[in-house]
Amino acid sequence: MKSQVDALLAAMTVQEKAGQVNQRLHGWTALRRTGDGFEVTDSAREEIERWGGLGALYGLFRADAWSGQHWGTGIRPEERADAAAALQEAVLAASPHRTGALLVEEAPHGHQALGGTVLPVNLNLASTWDLARVREAAHRVGSELSASGVHIALVSALDVLRDPRWGRAEECFGESAMLAAELTHAVVDGMQGPGRSRIGTDGVAVVLKHLAAQGEAVGGRNGQSAHLGPQDLHEIHLAPAEAGIDAGALGFMAAYNDIDGVPCCANPELLTGYLRTRHGFDGIVMADGLAIDRLVDMTGDLAGAARAALLAGIDLSLWDEAFTLLPRLAEEDDQVAAALDVACRRVLNLKERFGLLDVRAPAEVTPQRESLTLGSATAVTPDSSRALAARSLVLLTNEAGALPLNPSALTTLAVVGPWADDVPALLGDYVPPLPPGSAPSIGQALGAQLPEAEILISEDAIPAHLGQADAGIVVIGGTSHRPYDAEFADNGAIAGRAGQATGGEGVDLADVSLPGAQDELVRRARHHLAPGVPLIAVVVAGRPHVLTGVLESVDAVLWAGYPGPWGAEAISAVLLGEAEPTGRLPMTLPSHPSVVPVRHDDRQDATGVYLDVAEPVLFPVGHGLEYQKVEVAELRLDVGAEQVVVAVRVRNPGQRPTETVLPVFAHRRGGLRVPRRQELLAFRRIALAAGESAEVTWSIPASRFFAGTSRASSTAVTVRGLSATASPRPTVG
Repeated sequence: MKSQVDALLAAMTVQEKAGQVNQRLHGWTALRRTGDGFEVTDSAREEIERWGGLGALYGLFRADAWSGQHWGTGIRPEERADAAAALQEAVLAASPHRTGALLVEEAPHGHQALGGTVLPVNLNLASTWDLARVREAAHRVGSELSASGVHIALVSALDVLRDPRWGRAEECFGESAMLAAELTHAVVDGMQGPGRSRIGTDGVAVVLKHLAAQGEAVGGRNGQSAHLGPQDLHEIHLAPAEAGIDAGALGFMAAYNDIDGVPCCANPELLTGYLRTRHGFDGIVMADGLAIDRLVDMTGDLAGAARAALLAGIDLSLWDEAFTLLPRLAEEDDQVAAALDVACRRVLNLKERFGLLDVRAPAEVTPQRESLTLGSATAVTPDSSRALAARSLVLLTNEAGALPLNPSALTTLAVVGPWADDVPALLGDYVPPLPPGSAPSIGQALGAQLPEAEILISEDAIPAHLGQADAGIVVIGGTSHRPYDAEFADNGAIAGRAGQATGGEGVDLADVSLPGAQDELVRRARHHLAPGVPLIAVVVAGRPHVLTGVLESVDAVLWAGYPGPWGAEAISAVLLGEAEPTGRLPMTLPSHPSVVPVRHDDRQDATGVYLDVAEPVLFPVGHGLEYQKVEVAELRLDVGAEQVVVAVRVRNPGQRPTETVLPVFAHRRGGLRVPRRQELLAFRRIALAAGESAEVTWSIPASRFFAGTSRASSTAVTVRGLSATASPRPTVG
């Protein structure tokens, strides 16, 4: 007996099949307002009728500067159900087979829609080292998307931060493949449910991006070639992808870059051999925006580009013209016709999971026309977003206990620097506009916490009366904010005039020093403060910047990243001692702009190599200070034939509860490859009550713990300054 997908595929024309693998529209242009709701625009109706339906629609709810959608023009939270229903009704009416459309939305760190949940950026999520809370936040974002009628979330997770010059560093879960893999698994598990259990109920299908090695692009230049061998490709850049497959991810997005000259979206070894043959992946592969059309430089024309991408394993295009040529190509080429059937089947299989096949009534596939309880930009998951922001802050230095500040001793507080009173700078790239007044700046948050103090806020200059302050906060770093008058490339990346943006897609930097003479600004702030008055630097940034000069002028440095709408309140709480700084760096901070890239897991040590920069690392992966120091002792390694147990004892000697992060780093010797200087083998974030002691253990497969099995093999383990070395157990016989 034929399955529903088999029967549908047999009944479809070539034109209809091609329509299922095309995703050409900008969703925000697909609807227009009417007196009592929405109707499909003429251009969208023409596209729907052209294919006898619609495979997928990108960005129906997207709101940002590129789409031009804002609170005065875009689809509001309470309107999402009606908008989705209007679109689906038009698609079903044009489809001879009553097949609905997959609605696809950007969700790199929350939903990029008016009223959508906004989380801290991925670099901040990584600095929490908190799998449970990341999983919970992903679940809630997935539930929001599902309630809006969305089926697919495009989620940044696979890019590993290997070069801080890359503008999209903020989208990475740090530079460790292991940390990125664990967080990728947590996100997929949260949005789709364990074993895909939430698909069709309160979850969405995750398309993980970008596959693969985009973080390795030469010079940190977005979308350019990645030069690396198969070992590093698999160990570093495919580790998050394998975690995504293991978690059941239903989609991957092929990246813009090439690997050793082969474009990812035309790479059969990657998209078919690796994903499907080697790992049994059964979902869809989507191309990045206009990536297929860009193959013309390789193939010579759009027809060749379409053929190359389809035969490599691309199932769904994004805005490309090339895939519109598939009906003609399929008629002329049996190989293309067979590949089109395969791609169409994969899209239909995904639609079947969401009940989008053979729909008799529009109500079967549209969300209930009840207002989503969003209310404001962060109302769906305030607890999740707030908790992640608080746990992501990393205390880099704290000379003479300058932090926390004593609120009762502050009568005048100076908050200066370019981002002192800026809310969008806290949010990162790929975010919707927040409702006015829905989130405070750092200066405003400190003012709210210190109602009796005078708060001197200045973004552009050092106030003349800075010398009267009891303490100074200088907010430095960068921003990925996309202003509505910015110029954009054809794929939505910032292009040309970027406004103040110093990060985000399309904003790669040759120099990762603090932009805009901020080192000098910090020095001037130090000069204007009275002697003995503490100066604290708060670093708002989406990439590793060089902070060497800053350290010379300040008493403490708090790395804040892009912590999201609740970030200012979290920063204020840490500065004033109401909360502990418990984050740990997920990336290396360089000491000089010319030493990059430098990573914890490089195979060779860069220390002492440069005559002019003896120590290229300012702060390593895993670095972070605490107000209330957790004691770690008694590192033990128990080596078994199949696994190695790593154990430490921890104690909170303080008077209040706290949390701490315990990374397990290793240097593995043995085998036939130069060992990495350091690898992350495991980690744990734990909570400890006041005075509590506990034993923390990890069971690590021996095959992962040791690089080889010979007597010459050994692994040196480090946990928070404690070290131990072990060798594999000899095999019997």
